[in-house]
Amino acid sequence: MKKDLYCVIMFLIIGLFSMRIDAVSAQSLDYSKVKAESLSDDQILQMITRAEEQGLTPNEMYDTLTEQGMSSSEVLKLRSRVNKIRKEKVGNQKLSSLVDLSEEGRSVSKESDLIDTSTGEDAQKDDSSRIFGSSLFNNGNIKFEPNLNIPTPSNYIVGTGDQLLVELTGDNEASYKLPINAEGTIRVEYVGIVEVAGLTIDEVKAKLFNRFVGTYPSLRSGRTNLSLSLGNIRSIKIILTGFVTQPGTYTLPSVASVFNALYAAGGPSDKGTFRNIQIIRNNSIVGTIDAYDFLVNGYQSGNIRLVDQDVIHIPVQQKQVEIEGLVNRPGFFETKDGESFSDLLRYAGGFTSKAYRAKIRVFETTDRDRRIRDIYAADFDSYLPKNGDHYIVEEILDRYENRVQIEGAVFRPGYYELSEGLTARDLLNKADGIKEDAFMTRAYINRLNADNTQKLISFNLQSLLDGTTADIDLRREDRLIVSSIFDLREEYSINVDGEVRKPGKFQYAEDMTLGNVIHMAGGLSDAANIERIEIARRIRRNINERDSVLSELLVVNFPDKESALESDFVLQPFDIINIRTSTGYQFQKQVRVEGEVNYPGVYTLVSKDETISDIIKRAGGVTDYAYLEGASLQRTISDARIALDNNHASDSVQSVIDEIVDADDSVQGRVLTINKDVRAKNTSLALSNYVGIQLPKILDKPHSSRDLLMENGDIIIVPRQLQTIVVRGEVLNANRIVYKKGMPLTYYVNQAGGFTASAHKKKTFVQYANGEVKSTVVGLGRIYPEIRPGAEIIVPQKPVKQPMGARALIGLTSAAVSTMAIILSLLR
Repeated sequence: MKKDLYCVIMFLIIGLFSMRIDAVSAQSLDYSKVKAESLSDDQILQMITRAEEQGLTPNEMYDTLTEQGMSSSEVLKLRSRVNKIRKEKVGNQKLSSLVDLSEEGRSVSKESDLIDTSTGEDAQKDDSSRIFGSSLFNNGNIKFEPNLNIPTPSNYIVGTGDQLLVELTGDNEASYKLPINAEGTIRVEYVGIVEVAGLTIDEVKAKLFNRFVGTYPSLRSGRTNLSLSLGNIRSIKIILTGFVTQPGTYTLPSVASVFNALYAAGGPSDKGTFRNIQIIRNNSIVGTIDAYDFLVNGYQSGNIRLVDQDVIHIPVQQKQVEIEGLVNRPGFFETKDGESFSDLLRYAGGFTSKAYRAKIRVFETTDRDRRIRDIYAADFDSYLPKNGDHYIVEEILDRYENRVQIEGAVFRPGYYELSEGLTARDLLNKADGIKEDAFMTRAYINRLNADNTQKLISFNLQSLLDGTTADIDLRREDRLIVSSIFDLREEYSINVDGEVRKPGKFQYAEDMTLGNVIHMAGGLSDAANIERIEIARRIRRNINERDSVLSELLVVNFPDKESALESDFVLQPFDIINIRTSTGYQFQKQVRVEGEVNYPGVYTLVSKDETISDIIKRAGGVTDYAYLEGASLQRTISDARIALDNNHASDSVQSVIDEIVDADDSVQGRVLTINKDVRAKNTSLALSNYVGIQLPKILDKPHSSRDLLMENGDIIIVPRQLQTIVVRGEVLNANRIVYKKGMPLTYYVNQAGGFTASAHKKKTFVQYANGEVKSTVVGLGRIYPEIRPGAEIIVPQKPVKQPMGARALIGLTSAAVSTMAIILSLLR
């Protein structure tokens, strides 16, 4: 089954639409098995392309499919697929002919026909998508397809092309498939020829019953029953004229309705009416459709079944208006005579929640010009829209006509309704009264004047509540403010610093004691000195200008920590409590030893004067593989020291920059860039955390000047015998070179490819494994440092020489001339 269907589809793609299809091969394929839904968009495009190459119009293509056995319903589905693809890809040259043709064979909706030649504007402009109802027939998600799976309607009129299914059940069992031929007759075995064209299903059934009674007498007694239904239904031709998106002749199933035909043709064009669609049969109007009934209410009144050669005519719209702004469905609408603005508003979905409904602004079109008019809510039912009206629904104002506000020390602050006669005392009562911390001496009302300037009305809150002061009438947007006593003074706090577990600032409370604050701070640390706790108290008295006292110092002491926690020393706001570290209290300090020692690891210092040699000794000494000359000490540099070093380096760079700028202002822009880069990378100017030590000499003479005292966090690194030298910087191939005893620095540079053209040879320096650094000595020649195992040779870059500017050259020349003049004057 699938193989046969595949063959059918491939045949359609390759050459189905040739005008000279071989009759034998055509009869060998069952086109009734082809389903439009199973075809992809690309397959449909290929089918259309092949049809164009064979010189077929789209209607001829559909007719050929029908003649070869494809059902009318599948042809209709295929037509809808083609129209949808055309709308999605209207600019594609392949689809230039994917349209239906009129009976004269003229293309009615090619790309060139989309241009309104009378105005020169694109008929498919953006406004067309805003026409109410246009999306109904352009929406691929809405399928107006005739339902072929319904019982045959009793009033259905049969005709040529239909197939009648007759079933006899009971005493007699028989079934007949009776196609209606071109003469409108059917041929029934044992019955003869019966004329049925033009009769309804009920009439055909009655006629067949009378003819079958002679052959099957039991029909009369009811012992045999006759049932009649339709098999394959015929196709009919429907013509769409007028302002249609794609006017022309369409082949549809005989059960199709008006909406089926309108959907196949794309519905009314941007100038066609949706309110008066006419169905013409035998030169008479047999029905009209108002599409708004379906769009607004969902009713399909007037959607009658079509018959062959029916004409659907869409006249031009008579009255179109536009409504925009805050309505639920803005766009262009068509109105009928007698409809009011209220009807138009209903079509637009009504107002949104933020729409200004009291008045609508409309721009009307007269015979000579345009005019603006306001429509008030009371006139919505009486105002009759005119052609070309443009309505604008605006947003309501962001203001309140009856709002007041209360804030501050009340139980329910917020906005309240300004009722008639509302006073300040009433508003306080609505807010459930004032809080205990309210400032009773003064409150005030912030009021807006007529010109939106502000005015403050102050009053005594206590007197107002007692009734001894006249109440105040409130106005719109008044803001009553009741201050808290805490808002009118600095926040009271206590500071605790030093040896407590959680130092910081704590909110002051009346009768707060020292013991309370220590509890709040998490208690005393182990290092706390309870023999001298200092409390610095703020001075509140007026002092003499010569008085140098800044604060009052109170000192308290306790015999033990429990007594401090139970202290009832009363504090005052803004007291600062300092709890220092006990005298002689020391935290353990630790250092680490890594590398070639017998017991590497972390060691705790036992005395302040413990040195490098002491720690090496505690580590069991060095191993046989230790490279003592490369041993180093890594010491953490404090953040303060790093910041200080960076500031010094930045100041040095800035001093050099200032000298350059003074000499030549033309380089100022370039210098500013240098300055920015230097300050952005000033962290690289910090000192190295490696301290150069000479471990062999330290171990030979312990506690000598080279034997440094250990500090917390120090790391002693004793490496294994090193065998390489690192060369980096301005060399051709920065690399790691195998160490050879006695070889000079130039040997290793040459092994790295030699110096580059920008190498600053005189500034070449060596950093040894122990962190020590030695630079090149420049005298009569260059004396490079000796090389040891693990050393690193760094070749810096020559500084870029800036060309001397004109101003600098003039200044230098002037200075030289002045100097010569002074010398000459002295020689005279």
